[in-house]
Amino acid sequence: MKILVTGANGYLGQGIVKHILDTGNEVVAVDFSVEQIDERADRMACNLFEVEDPYHFFGEPDVFLHLAWRDGFIHYSDAHIKDLPNHYEFLKRIAKSNIKTIAVMGSMHEVGFYEGCIKEDTPCNPITPYGISKNALRELTNILCNKYNKQFMWLRGYYIVGNSEHGSSIFSKITAAEKEHKKDFPFTMGKNQFDFIDYEEFCEQVARAVIQNEILGIINICSGHPEKLSDRVERFIRDNNYQVKLNYGSFPDRPYDSQAVWGDANKIKSILTNMKVG
Repeated sequence: MKILVTGANGYLGQGIVKHILDTGNEVVAVDFSVEQIDERADRMACNLFEVEDPYHFFGEPDVFLHLAWRDGFIHYSDAHIKDLPNHYEFLKRIAKSNIKTIAVMGSMHEVGFYEGCIKEDTPCNPITPYGISKNALRELTNILCNKYNKQFMWLRGYYIVGNSEHGSSIFSKITAAEKEHKKDFPFTMGKNQFDFIDYEEFCEQVARAVIQNEILGIINICSGHPEKLSDRVERFIRDNNYQVKLNYGSFPDRPYDSQAVWGDANKIKSILTNMKVG
């Protein structure tokens, strides 16, 4: 298949494109700049919102994977609200084409404050501009897919663990602090429990999800179990042989984070199992 991936030069895009290519499928990788994207992909630098006929412009892909999103780790950025109409209009142009499947990267933050296991039918009550915008795009994309008879896939991402300093997660910030030879890292008390998933596993799950079409709808990209933030961060520091130490209590916990939340991994486990069997 030919898979169109937007936001391909970003933190997630680079890994996801690589994993899709490793499955033997073709990738058209799009972003403002493309220098960090796997050279096996057909790399195209452009402003995708300015493309009037994306289906033909990007070579008539079979699957569209929409990763493009500004300020994903800055939950109160105005960009989430300002960019939403552009995302919707672009997705509408895609939906009107002959593409078969539309997949979009979502976030567990679209659910809002929730305690326990997030399932496909868990009600969404987002409480940040990021969560509100993602949830709105999910609902709008579902409407478009129903209207234009496209296969709909919403990939709901959870907490990614990676040692790249180029991201904005706490793990990226710790890596950056280590490379700057800082001795202490300001931290919360770390009592909250989240669904952590390693970067490579996250990218593999997304890749495997978009190259199949039997399991659709909302798919949690997750580990399926909670782990205390302090435990996961301490383990991350040990695994990477970092010297930086956590300064507990420097920051309060975010008021919109639950005490324990994780994703229902049944769908993604079925996808991964079926791929191995096949």
